[in-house]
Parts: sequence; structure tokens; C-alpha cells
Amino acid sequence: MVKNSIITTMLQEKHFQIEVTMKIASNLNPVQRSIQEHLVRWKWEHIGHACGTYRDTPYDSILAAHDSDTLAHIYPPIRELVMAHQKQFKFKFHKHFNHMASSQAANMNLFLPILQSPFSADIFRAVKPDFNRIATEFLHNGWQIEYCDGFGKEGVLGDKNAKAGTDADIAIAYYNHDDELCLWLVEHKLTEAEFTTCGGAKSNGRTAIHDCANSFAEIMGNKDKCYYHSGARYNYWKITENNHGLFSGHTLFPNCPFKHGMNQLWRNMLLAVGVEQDDSQPYTYASFSVVHHPENYFLDRSMNDFRKLTNDSDRFNSFTSNLLVDAALKTEDRDLATWATWYRNLYKI
Repeated sequence: MVKNSIITTMLQEKHFQIEVTMKIASNLNPVQRSIQEHLVRWKWEHIGHACGTYRDTPYDSILAAHDSDTLAHIYPPIRELVMAHQKQFKFKFHKHFNHMASSQAANMNLFLPILQSPFSADIFRAVKPDFNRIATEFLHNGWQIEYCDGFGKEGVLGDKNAKAGTDADIAIAYYNHDDELCLWLVEHKLTEAEFTTCGGAKSNGRTAIHDCANSFAEIMGNKDKCYYHSGARYNYWKITENNHGLFSGHTLFPNCPFKHGMNQLWRNMLLAVGVEQDDSQPYTYASFSVVHHPENYFLDRSMNDFRKLTNDSDRFNSFTSNLLVDAALKTEDRDLATWATWYRNLYKI
């Protein structure tokens, strides 16, 4: 987040218009600006005009402290559930959770109302055709926010610590139509223009051997060429080697494909297959998805490249959040209809 930008906007008040100023971050792309302006108007109407601050700078797009304490941008029927889940699993609220454009908050607002519904399987099948029923005996009644896998303090990827590590925004345990136990990891993006890029490429601990110009094949031939392997001692390339066929499209990329936006996609995919292939875990099959706002097309390039890299593997797919909302409305359930209206109004869908 950078210094704020003062925007003049017109609000319709009954039979006249009021000119107001809006303090939001500068350097936003058109999609980010449009959605953030909408979110601020929603905040003004439903929460209040008090600003939150970031680095002592006020922003209309951030909840004031007294509003953030009440989870004011979380769907009211799930607020207690969010707090109970956090108490049980000790997940961290993101640094910018209290921003109206928080993807962590949007993730909760999208999935948790569906997970509490008796029609959850019907809804999830709209984007996950093999979904038969939630495996409620695993995780927290079948789901977990900020899932990392629970393998000791470092996780199956070996990258988990107090400040960093690979998490899935939500994990859902379910049974497929063959009654196999499956794990579905989902990354939620709202207005982000890119996925998280490679931290190893920017590390101060890099030496002459660490060269991101190396190809996938060259790194596989000598994994020490990647800082993640020989510097950070993460398990990324070990798991990649064990699943070499999953990345069969690597020849399309002359340099390491994981330096830029595909880095986060790669790590989440490795988390899925790493958990699946660990003998201590009960899952027969694991997969990974990205859900994003229907207006956010900025992520398409990285996701399309990842599809090429993984040769359109059925372990990865992406979908827009409105598909779940539309599927929920088809159930004609009153509670889901109330939620769908609230969600659409908040996120401009």
C-alpha cells in the first residue's frame, strides 16, 4: 500500500448529489480502482465514514480500529464462526485484513456461508464436478482457513516459520463420487494484479551459484542452483522432482518458470501433492484452485502459463466467485439467497 490519492466522487442522495472526497491508495490499476471505490461506498453506507490508517496515513478503504474489532466487513452470521475457528487453529489474520479489499476477508465471506449450508455439495460441484460431500470428520467440520498441513513446525514444504510459509487460503476435505477422501486447496484473489513472486530471487543470502536464468531442467539437474534449495533448505525442488511429470510443459519456458507470478501457484500445487503423497495423511487425491473476482483479468497471464507448465492438469483449475454465488441461488434456499444478495452488493458482482 502506498500514499493515498484524493478522489472526488459523486454520491446520489435522494433528489440531489453530494460531492465527496475519497482517500484510497494511489497507483491502482483500473479494476482495483473501480472495486475499491465501490467498497468504500459500501463501507460508508453500511459501516461508517471513520477512516483506518496505514503508516499514519488515513484511508477510507481501511476500517477504523473500533470497526475492525467487530469484523464489520465479514458477513454477520459467520463472525462468531470465524473467531471460533481462529481460536481453534490459531491462523493469522493478514496484515491488511482490515482493508475493504482484503482477499482473506473475501475468502471467508465466500466460502463459509456455503460450507454451513446443507446444499454445499450442490454448489461446489459447479466448479468442482467430482465433489460428492464434505468430509466433516476431518479438519474443522471439513474445512480450514490458512491451511499449511500440520506437519510439525516447518510443514511438508519445510518453509513454515513465524513470518513466512506457504498456506492455502482455505482447504476443504471432501469425498468424491468414488467415495475417495480428497483435499481441495483454494487460493482467493480479489483485486491483486499478480500472485506472490519468488522470495528466493531477492534474498540477501544468494551467492554466485544462484541464477534464475537457469531453466527448469538445469535446476533439476543441480537443485543447488536455486536459493530455495541450497540456501533456504526448502523442500520445493524435492517434491517437484518426485512429481516431475506434473510440470511436463517446462520446455516452453527458457528460464526458471517460478521467479514471477507462477511462484505462488507452484508452491500451492506442491503443498497439495506433498500432503497427498505423505503416508501419514489420509487423502487419496489433492488438487488446487484459484478463485478470483470476475472483473480481475490481471491474473490470467500467470494462470495460463501455469496451465501450460502443467499441461492442463486436472489438479489445477480457476474460476470466478460469481459462479459459486449463481450456484447458491439455484438452490432457492432462503438463507443462501440472503447471503448472495449481501455478497453481491459488497463485492460488486
